[in-house]
Formats: sequence, C-alpha cells, structure tokens
Amino acid sequence: MKYDKISGFADEIAEDVDTQFRVLKKLDIRYFEPRGIDGKNIAALTDGEVAALKEKMGRSGVKASSIGSPIGKIRLDEDFEAHFGQFQRVVEIAKRLGARYIRIFSFYPPAKPGPAEGGCGSDGGTRQEWTAKDRGEVLDRLRRMIAYAREQDVVLLHENEKEIYGDTAERCADLMEQLGCGHFQAVFDPANFVQCGQDTKKAYEKLKGYIAYVHIKDALMKDGSVVPAGSGDGNVEHILKSLLDGGYDGYFSLEPHLGSFSGLAALELDDRMQNLPQGGEGTFTLAYQALEEILDRVVM
Repeated sequence: MKYDKISGFADEIAEDVDTQFRVLKKLDIRYFEPRGIDGKNIAALTDGEVAALKEKMGRSGVKASSIGSPIGKIRLDEDFEAHFGQFQRVVEIAKRLGARYIRIFSFYPPAKPGPAEGGCGSDGGTRQEWTAKDRGEVLDRLRRMIAYAREQDVVLLHENEKEIYGDTAERCADLMEQLGCGHFQAVFDPANFVQCGQDTKKAYEKLKGYIAYVHIKDALMKDGSVVPAGSGDGNVEHILKSLLDGGYDGYFSLEPHLGSFSGLAALELDDRMQNLPQGGEGTFTLAYQALEEILDRVVM
C-alpha cells in the first residue's frame, strides 16, 4: 500500500518551479513544501508571482502541504515588528495557495560577547545560554503569532532547528506545554535532533503527542553529516512505524540536504539508486527512494 501524503522541499531539486514539478510528477509525489520558488524565498513573492505559482500548481496537480517559511529565524535583538509584518504576509500567501500549515522557528538568542554555552551548535557543540528573559521573549512572540494564526485559521508548525530556542527536545516540549494548541503544533526533524546530540527515540517519546508533521532527514551522530533516511542515527524507521501504529495520517516531507553528500558510493544501493540523474534531481530521488523503502517495510 502506497502512503500518499509524501511531500518535500522541491527547491532542493532545482530553483525553477517548472523543473520542481516535473520531477515531482515523475516520482508521483502530489504535494510540495514551497520554500524557494524560481530563486526567491516564498515570503518574498509578489501577488502576481503567487498567482502564477498557484496556476502552475493547478496545471501540475501539485498541492502545498505546508509553507516552508523563514519565520522565526531572526535573533531576539532584531526588529520583531518588521518580522511580524513578514509573518502576516506569509499567512496571506499560505491562504492563497491553499496551505493550512506554515513551518516556523523559535528565534535565535540575542548576540552576546564572550564564550558560548547552552544551545546546540551546527556541529552538536554549544552556542549561547538561554536566560529566563530570553525564554520569556520567545514565548511572548510566539503567543502573538499564534493568536494571529487562530484569527486566520492556519496552523503554525514549529521545527526543531539547530541553535534556535526549540532546538532540543526539552525546549521543544517546553514550547508545546506552554503554547501547544490546534494552531501551534510540532514538526519532528530527526536529523536536526541528531545534530544537537539528542537521542531521537527519547525526543519522539517526549513530543509524540504534539507531532503534526515530519521532515524526512537523517544524520550521523559522529559528525552531523546528513545521509539518506535510514542510513543515520535518527531512528527514522522506528519513529515512522511508531507514528503510523499510533494513527498518524499527516505528511512526510522530504528535506534531503544531500547536495554535498559524499558517502553515496559506500552505501549498499540497488540499481535504481546507482543510476540516478546527477544534481538535485538525483539526490532528491535518492531521498524519496530511501523513504519508500522504509514505508514499504513499515506499512507492510
């Protein structure tokens, strides 16, 4: 049985949306998570560009599973009012594209001098300590955004991105316990947790009641490098099986990040994978096939 709610960040295939949709159709993927559209971030599209994208989506039979927005990827000492205006624009774009979900983040700490300690870094190291004041500011900003999402009837999906407040399972759980509701839920990204030195099984158990969306990405604990799903330390198959056994019927969204993946030749790949197209189409296809192999085992 084919799981039909597979989506992905198609800008990892190519910048231009026509190529993105061609490859999605070739793979029989009917959803995408718009982030980069013809070289522009989804938040920067004009009304005309949004209309053109909507028309191409209709012709290609592709729907938006969620908006891959950049909202929440600013420091706490940067201008939130301007950012909130961008957030409102993203909500408008989401509604025009028929997407109820919007991926967001929970802000970087303010710039501080001196040694870093506290949050995880891109190599699983540390960044800066999160003070009670910083946490309070994160919660206040998110409360305001959630209130607007409730007014507009959209759902904000928090991703556990490296170095933001919600980068560890403990702080993601804090956000969900404080703010979780029908308009604020969790994206579970196994690779991001691995890159923060987190045990993804423990993270899943802590957050499973809040997960509404999953990014399919895996990584190695030893150096944080991203690998195809099932080839790393993200326990992807265990987590997908647990979700599906528990009645999950949401999206699995491919975010391959394999553009610089150099370990392809070392993997035990079948002939389909050995003869993939070069570039973004090839790595996106590899990511899709790795997910399909996991789902074939899990669903069966």
